[in-house]
Amino acid sequence: MRNKNVASASAGTMRALGNQAKFTPSPVTLRKPAALPKCSTVRVPGRDRAKTVCLAERGSVYGDWPVYEGGAVDNTQLLEEHDACGVGFIASLKGERTHKTVKDSLMAVGCMEHRGACSADNDSGDGVGVMTHIPWKLLDKWCAANGISGFSEGSSAVGMVMLPTDGAKAAEAKKILEASCVAEGLKVLGWRAVPVDNSVVGPLAKMTCPVHEQILVDGAGLEREELERKLFIARKTCEKSASSDAVLAESFYICTLSSRTIVYKGMLRSAVLGKFYKDLEDPDYESQFSIYHRRFSTNTTPKWPLSQPMRFLGHNGEINTLQGNLNWMASKEADMENPIWGGREPEFRPICNPAASDSANLDRVAELLVRTGRAPAETMMLLVPEAHRNHPELDATFPEVHDFYDYYAGMQEAWDGPALLVFSDGKQLGARLDRNGLRPARFWRTSDDYIYVASEVGVLGDVMSNASNVVSKGRLGPGMMIYADLETGEFKENTEIAKEVSARLPYGEWMKAIDRVKGIEPIGATQLDPIQLIECQARAGYAAEDITMIIESMASDAIEPTWSMGDDTPMPVLSGRPRLLYDYFKQRFAQVTNPAIDPLREGLVMSLAMTLGAKGNLLDTQGKETPPVMLDSPVLFDSELEHIKNHPKLKTQTIAARYAAGGAAGALKAGLDKLCEEAAAAIRAGSECIVITDRPDQGPDSPAIPSLLAVGTVHHYLIAQGLRTRASIVVESASAFSTHHIATLVGFGAHAVCPWLALETCRSWRKSPKVETAIQRGKMGDVSVEGVQVNFKNALNKGLKKILSKMGISLITSYQGAQIFECYGLGPEVINTAFKGTVSRIGGLTMDEVAAETHMFVQSAFPGEAEEMAKVEARGMFQVKPGLEYHGNNQEMSKLLHKAVGLGGGEKNDEFWSAYQAHRNDRPYTCLRDQLEIKSDRQPISVDEVESVADICTRFCTGGMSLGAISQECHESIAIAMNRIGGKSNSGEGGEDPKRFETITDATADGKSETFPYLRGMENGDVASSAIKQVASGRFGVTTSFLMSANQTEIKVAQGAKPGEGGQLPGKKVSPYIAWLRRSKAGVPLISPPPHHDIYSIEDLAQLIYDLHMVNKNSKVSVKLVSQAGIGTVASGVAKANADIIQISGGDGGTGASPLSSIKHCGGPLEMGLVESHRTLVENGLRERVVLRADGGCRSGLDVIQTALMGADEYGFGTVAMIATGCVMARICHTNNCPVGVASQREELRARFPGAPSDLVNFFMYAAQEVREILAQMGYRSLDEIIGRNDLLSQIDKAPAKTSSLDLSFLTTSSGEAGASSDRIAQPVHNDGIVLDDKILSDPEVQKCIETEGTYTKKVEIVNVDRCATARVAGQIAKKYGDNGFAGSLTLDIEGSSGQSFGAFVVGGMKVRLVGEANDYVAKSMSGGEIAIMPPPNSPFAPESASIAGNACLYGATGGQVFISGRAGERFAVRNSLGEAVVEGTGDHCCEYMTGGCVVAIGKVGRNVGAGMTGGIGYFLDEDGTFESKVNGEIVAMQRVITPAGEAQLKGLISAHAEKTNSPKAKAILADWANYLPKFWQLVPPSEANTPEATNDVKAGVEATA
Repeated sequence: MRNKNVASASAGTMRALGNQAKFTPSPVTLRKPAALPKCSTVRVPGRDRAKTVCLAERGSVYGDWPVYEGGAVDNTQLLEEHDACGVGFIASLKGERTHKTVKDSLMAVGCMEHRGACSADNDSGDGVGVMTHIPWKLLDKWCAANGISGFSEGSSAVGMVMLPTDGAKAAEAKKILEASCVAEGLKVLGWRAVPVDNSVVGPLAKMTCPVHEQILVDGAGLEREELERKLFIARKTCEKSASSDAVLAESFYICTLSSRTIVYKGMLRSAVLGKFYKDLEDPDYESQFSIYHRRFSTNTTPKWPLSQPMRFLGHNGEINTLQGNLNWMASKEADMENPIWGGREPEFRPICNPAASDSANLDRVAELLVRTGRAPAETMMLLVPEAHRNHPELDATFPEVHDFYDYYAGMQEAWDGPALLVFSDGKQLGARLDRNGLRPARFWRTSDDYIYVASEVGVLGDVMSNASNVVSKGRLGPGMMIYADLETGEFKENTEIAKEVSARLPYGEWMKAIDRVKGIEPIGATQLDPIQLIECQARAGYAAEDITMIIESMASDAIEPTWSMGDDTPMPVLSGRPRLLYDYFKQRFAQVTNPAIDPLREGLVMSLAMTLGAKGNLLDTQGKETPPVMLDSPVLFDSELEHIKNHPKLKTQTIAARYAAGGAAGALKAGLDKLCEEAAAAIRAGSECIVITDRPDQGPDSPAIPSLLAVGTVHHYLIAQGLRTRASIVVESASAFSTHHIATLVGFGAHAVCPWLALETCRSWRKSPKVETAIQRGKMGDVSVEGVQVNFKNALNKGLKKILSKMGISLITSYQGAQIFECYGLGPEVINTAFKGTVSRIGGLTMDEVAAETHMFVQSAFPGEAEEMAKVEARGMFQVKPGLEYHGNNQEMSKLLHKAVGLGGGEKNDEFWSAYQAHRNDRPYTCLRDQLEIKSDRQPISVDEVESVADICTRFCTGGMSLGAISQECHESIAIAMNRIGGKSNSGEGGEDPKRFETITDATADGKSETFPYLRGMENGDVASSAIKQVASGRFGVTTSFLMSANQTEIKVAQGAKPGEGGQLPGKKVSPYIAWLRRSKAGVPLISPPPHHDIYSIEDLAQLIYDLHMVNKNSKVSVKLVSQAGIGTVASGVAKANADIIQISGGDGGTGASPLSSIKHCGGPLEMGLVESHRTLVENGLRERVVLRADGGCRSGLDVIQTALMGADEYGFGTVAMIATGCVMARICHTNNCPVGVASQREELRARFPGAPSDLVNFFMYAAQEVREILAQMGYRSLDEIIGRNDLLSQIDKAPAKTSSLDLSFLTTSSGEAGASSDRIAQPVHNDGIVLDDKILSDPEVQKCIETEGTYTKKVEIVNVDRCATARVAGQIAKKYGDNGFAGSLTLDIEGSSGQSFGAFVVGGMKVRLVGEANDYVAKSMSGGEIAIMPPPNSPFAPESASIAGNACLYGATGGQVFISGRAGERFAVRNSLGEAVVEGTGDHCCEYMTGGCVVAIGKVGRNVGAGMTGGIGYFLDEDGTFESKVNGEIVAMQRVITPAGEAQLKGLISAHAEKTNSPKAKAILADWANYLPKFWQLVPPSEANTPEATNDVKAGVEATA
């Protein structure tokens, strides 16, 4: 217990604000975010606490990490770089080398400037570049003019080199490179200074701009591949030599050294690339191809070398599996060899480098494989495999490709994540898309045999003028590749490439020797008697609630349990009770820079298959080396483990993981050392599988080493010994029983886990009298003993997929060993032993303290003599239990608060508020800020001198709680209260009733209103509209009028209670009213996609921010993030993406419904994320751009002060706002049974709602007054003066019970001058300048049409940089008339290539016609109106064969019609609510999550049609009989068109399509209707089964539900 954490001191105790150094860019301060924990802790004289000195502050442009020499990488370093981009290529298939190819690529990359970003100076680009053939003509002329002979194509090479600006160092670098070339028998002909114009470089980029020179090399008789290998070795040896010199390591970089290709790149804007590199505008610069790339780096100060293209590829996207890829590459490189290198492999190790970006590391591996003799296409297939299972096209055309992918799955884990990769070795050129199709990739071919690939169409601006020359248009679908041979002119697409690569070696024969472990039944007999079972459970750390709520629940239902209201228990390191080691780790998750994956609806791209045995040699291009055993899942039954233990090929060795107890120092470490030595000896003796076991039990004197500690330690020890890839690790664990436990074991190195005690618990539970009786009475199904174990394993498998998917990872092999966690509460000794490279920023338990905590569980299971354990004790982790674990939100707290605020509209009570304050401020240590106190540097002042309560209240916000998760009464009361105090409520996901947008004028004296008859305490002038309107991944209720009613619009990227997952609303909470708001079906569960399907990367987020600014230019846009390590880098990217506000939420947030493991094990502390974000933004000159809002467990004025000191400008209150209006913390929100109507949609329970708006007003008045009192005690007059002053925070002297090694210096170190918070808040909305819509709206006839509801047609030309066209026009109409109230007709006749989000937010009365082509997100959140898209009339291709619209069209549409004469991309009509559409073909996942409307596809579609489709109807033309294999039948039913109403609907839409687009395909169908109708399939979800379109037997009054 402790008193309020505020202490005052004399002035000067802490450094005054005025003494803080304001950030000024300089060569020594341009750096990666110092907020990341690259720090050493030093004691500062005269201070009680440690201060963190970040190494970056010592000055380093290219980073301050020590030179990487191999081994496990540090994830902290990797978190400093994220990027995304626009990319493409142009190539002649006829072998023509022209300057036009280079010129066109410069134009194309210039037209994708919006996909890149600039640094804080708004002028230094994040990176742009081109890769081409070496410009032999240009260089030949230069050599001739400068007297250099012997330079010629075929026998010579060119190196593009970035050199230090220091002349002496540059000379040293050149000397090293020359020596490396000479050592390989090459001859250096000379150096050429690359002509550049430095005047076009931005200020920040100019400060780090290197000197650019080219080295000209003669091959000395070597040619082709042999010469390329020599150049590769020369470059590698040069890099290794230079790395020992700190200056050269940072500022000397070889872009390319090749006899074929060259790269020109830099930290430039697209528009000035050709101006900076004068060569690129020289007519003599000719090439057959050009790869171009524009980079968006979330790191604000990116590096010149990390611009792209790299040496082999250009990458748009993010590699989610990077840490695992790097760790495994470090593990297996010792075994990677090929005779082609003559034993010189050590010279180019380490292969990867954590200091490089994800793209650069993938490039390193790909380049090595190609130089070793693999074809580029084969290289990309094995590194970035497609989702080849459940693939009807591959199954039908070339099933043998499965063997290729399965063979390499055991040898090379996938580099997984959103990726469009364009690549070339100078002979071949290609493009590969990731397995889930998460980046846009369009290609087209012209009649003169040129092939074009781009992230966007329209980059050359010639869609109309060159229409007759374009013979085909296509797109890369998920996992697809295209490939051009620059020497032969051959052009191949995916199936042909896969056939060719897969047929090279007899993979099928090799795979026949693999033992696929499947079909082994679990054992049926229990192995322990009841007392033994209880004792084992207690020793393993089980609590009673773990058994009942997790294990037994999963055994019964085969899914993880659902829970609600977040995690308000103390952090494990702060808790006074023992916690399992797993609990100290938080799962990482995707946000902004990469998307989560949808394991529920897009599980076809995911796999839990794992291999056991030695991994083999990746550089062996001919041999047969792959692990001998394949598992369907890493979760093993006891019987499967027994099979593995006895497998002849694995030669498995079982090793007990135990240590000597008794409290002796070093005992646990000694046990680990012994374990490691035994494992290494077994592998050296030939074992390919090590089983680490914690059974049999050996009594209290020899307890088990925690499984996670054992696995991690052995894993890293084997890496260090060079043995890791020669054997698999399997763990037989008593302590593992939840999905999080399995994930951590796999993530830290285990190949498989047998949770033997959890399985025994399942068996015992099934055989218990309680269950037998329940089965006999029909209260549960008659599932067998074996069946409950199958259920338990299935639940673990589903949960594992969910955990993988949060990080955007598809394959368990990419997750294994990737250590995608961060740690809170374990010290360096433990981390460096077992979890090396894992982010751990606050110190914590030592190895002996871990042993002491482990021993607490052991002691609990060994009672005294003649005593028996009767049961496993509860621990109170999920529900408040007297005397057990503390919960921040508890019944005593809620009762005090209710009395303090006068619940129900009563008077405030100061006495009870004081009691509430004491309850909050004297609680047990719960979160990190409870370990901090305020030490002011000023004398106290009178509270009268402090800013007013009213001013403080304007900074208050409530959390995003959706109407649906909570009741209408609670939702509206909160909104009214926040509007009264000048704060901001948040709509949450789900929309709002338009009646709430109007001011209330009918309130009576007794607080009643006819408009809101169910609310109490109403006043005239009240407004029930939430100031913040939330846009979440489901887009429920997001209409144009909803957005136009917003004061702010919030993009919910992640949710604190379950980051990386979608929202869920149980069907029983979807009342008719909620269904009406969300445009869905009553009673049908609603699930939001885990990712926003228009945010797969940072440039996508920038686009959505742009869209929201476009539709409502007066609404600020906020982005909600959840705390985790690396969030500072992400926040920098969000600021550069033009967000106005960034909200940082803690991982403990409340929720209406979430998987229990997500609530407990994902998302970091608010304090860490807030400080990191604030500090990184300050250091990179971006803090003034954005407002920072903190949201995480705030319950009082003290919380406000603490988060203000950490950098927050505004303060969010979530759960406490519900408590203030009546919530009693029953924690049954997910059941729809809230006893006080706060979180229920049941009418009889809602009638019990006790609250009134004044309750919440009273709470915030109290909180604001508390803020004033603390400010006065500190001697400050306003929040402005203390925001960002975390130097006024100090760690308290009293350590938590478990450890004295907690170090919170990360939170207490000054972040520097941040400027005035009030100025940031007062900034106007970000302005995107004059856009196409402004020009349309400037036409007086358009304005007249809108004002008078008249009729007008306007012709418009459009190019791809005109993004979100027509949205602002739609917004103006919706503001005046609503979504469908406009009685006029405004037609926009548009020609050209539209940018992204064309037709977004269109409303009723608008008709938009586009002749040309469109990019991604056509008709996004369309509310009404009509959109028609068709190719130019003189196009030679058939429209149904051409892609003319991009991905995620109709995303979240709530009305209107769309007609596309051509094909669209992936996820067509995803989350469509009421829109109608006709399209002539789509990619994968059509109609995903659809809840209403109608989609007609009159061409081929991809896989997974109708996944999660709970409403609406789909019609699909099936001319080749393959459609059935493409349907996800989990929900929808397939049938032919059997009713007159269905036929009328189908024919009517196709007729309209023919009329609107002049579609030849539509006309052909209508002309032969009788023959085409039977070829249509109708997809019908259960909610539509009783409609006239689906059945001739409509039952009156019956509403089907899913």
